[in-house]
Amino acid sequence: STLSGLVGENYVNLFAMSGKSYQVIPQVSREQRLNAQSLTQYHVTGANGQQVPLSTFVSFDFGAAPNVLSEYNQLNSATFSGAPAQGVTLGEAVAFLEQAAKNLPSGFVHDYLSEARKFVQEGNALVGTFGFALIVIYLVLAAQFESLRDPLVVLVSVPMSICGALIPLFLGPYLHNAFHINGATINIYTQVGLVTLIGLISKHGILMVTFANDLQRNEGLDRRSAIEEAARIRLRPIVMTTAAMVLGVLPLVFASVPGAASRFSIGLVIASGMSVGTLFTLFVLPVVYSFVAQDHRAEARNSRATELLEPAE
Repeated sequence: STLSGLVGENYVNLFAMSGKSYQVIPQVSREQRLNAQSLTQYHVTGANGQQVPLSTFVSFDFGAAPNVLSEYNQLNSATFSGAPAQGVTLGEAVAFLEQAAKNLPSGFVHDYLSEARKFVQEGNALVGTFGFALIVIYLVLAAQFESLRDPLVVLVSVPMSICGALIPLFLGPYLHNAFHINGATINIYTQVGLVTLIGLISKHGILMVTFANDLQRNEGLDRRSAIEEAARIRLRPIVMTTAAMVLGVLPLVFASVPGAASRFSIGLVIASGMSVGTLFTLFVLPVVYSFVAQDHRAEARNSRATELLEPAE
């Protein structure tokens, strides 16, 4: 406490002079604090009230010490920062650190900051997010189509588009090693792109299934004839939607400004997923519709029979 008051430059009060406020900072004169040995000449008050020289019970030793003692979660901590080497994914870097953390002494704990913290905390949430998104879309489509089978046909395009989006992620390391082409990895940005892709690709199935159901009800076509006609007529709006979306995200793929890595991941996933998913949707979805979709011709016949049986006014 004595040393703090003499050399600590602590602010203790304010005083007013000539209409201005000034800080009161107690401190010994500069000549009495030029070196460490000067500190031994100070006096402190003993238990008997007498002034005791500090040199009687204090000695000096020189050594190295940190200038800041940082804390994290109210624990003394040390921060190690780094970046993955070229071609090393964030997941591989985290796995390496987890293996190295096993050699820490007893009582030591570790945690992550920045993107690594998001990866560790939210990386395993992708499966749950996907499942929840599919359930919500299925329930909405079931209410829209008033059927439990037609939404399954619409969602057939989702796994195909996801596979198309994962192709460049899988080939990323090989393209970089062979042609020095940058690729993307599974990270928080690609996960956002994959979840977005579910809603985008489902629109293609909705266009085809809705039109095919209307053909069954209004023209009495069977499921195969209805879906073939729907695929032919709905081809142009489906291709236009895909082309507009892919061309819209191409600037993200070719961006080179700061922060372009995250944009590249989202754009690459959406572009590849929409392209491959649309291609398979036009061929696979009609086949699934022919076997799985609900037959709406009977529903239309029952509706017309009910109208005929109603008494005339």
